[in-house]
Amino acid sequence: MSTLTRTRRAPTAPGAPAAGRKRRRLRHLSARDRVVAALLLGIPLLLSLAFVWFPALGTIALSFFRWNGVGDLHTKACDPALPTVLNNGCVTGLQNYHQAATNYPEFWPAVQHNLIWLAVFVVIATPLGMLFAVVIDRGIAGSRMYQSILFLPVMLSLALIGIIWEFVFSQNYGVINTVIGRSGDSNAIDWLGNPHLNLWAVLLEATWRQAGYVMVLYLAGLKAVDPSLREAARIDGANAWQTFWRVVFPAMRPINIVVMVITVIESLRAFDLVYITNKGINGLELLSVLVTSNIVGETQRVGFGSALGVVLLLISLVPICLFLRQSFRKEETP
Repeated sequence: MSTLTRTRRAPTAPGAPAAGRKRRRLRHLSARDRVVAALLLGIPLLLSLAFVWFPALGTIALSFFRWNGVGDLHTKACDPALPTVLNNGCVTGLQNYHQAATNYPEFWPAVQHNLIWLAVFVVIATPLGMLFAVVIDRGIAGSRMYQSILFLPVMLSLALIGIIWEFVFSQNYGVINTVIGRSGDSNAIDWLGNPHLNLWAVLLEATWRQAGYVMVLYLAGLKAVDPSLREAARIDGANAWQTFWRVVFPAMRPINIVVMVITVIESLRAFDLVYITNKGINGLELLSVLVTSNIVGETQRVGFGSALGVVLLLISLVPICLFLRQSFRKEETP
């Protein structure tokens, strides 16, 4: 009688790392599947490297040079005794950053305006969008119509939004001056030309759009919340306010992280509205406008503009890293 020998696979330990199991599965993939997987992973990686990481690293490197965009870069230090034209492409070290902080009058107003923009988005636009989402999620009559109306500004380009609000804030034919009886009058309020008013007028335009964007994100988060959580809170006697802040809102932590990151990015990359209004001058200086005016404007100071771009990157990373650190710390707490 023949004896059959059966090869048994060694049992996998309960705590075996998932990475080891994934590697074993990858060994059994066919050559065609491996090529498809490599393409699906490699193409997005190459696009990300080409259009995100390489330009970002190149901008950081250029911030240490004095370069006007024409000619070669070299490693010799700039000679302060020579004219700027002869010093093109030389290494300045931290001189671009020092010049921005001490000898560039538009820099600090631009930083202040960017921080005000961020504060308005965090304090007004985001809570307003969340309020819209909560009201619509309750299934009020005509909720789909309200959702479409509030989301409409998000579908429009920022340039078109600026043109639309021009008819509201215009000094000569604007809706506001017409309503208060000052249209065409010598006492008409110049909402977009007055440096004490134009920033707040443009912020109203940006908030109108940002609130609709946040509303859609929170609507998606509210739909993903387990209905049993609300039912349990209702049984325990919690009212609608307590249910939202103590049950629903903590359950939307991933959406809160996404909203905060998007809010910071949208507030610091603001460009279109202020450039359409008055090209980012006379009270509407923003870092994004200064970066553009120095790199592709008449001055052609690519190195200096790159330094301003790095400053904008660092400012945007601070609130994002703090918020992500706080959120992940809460998730790790047992």
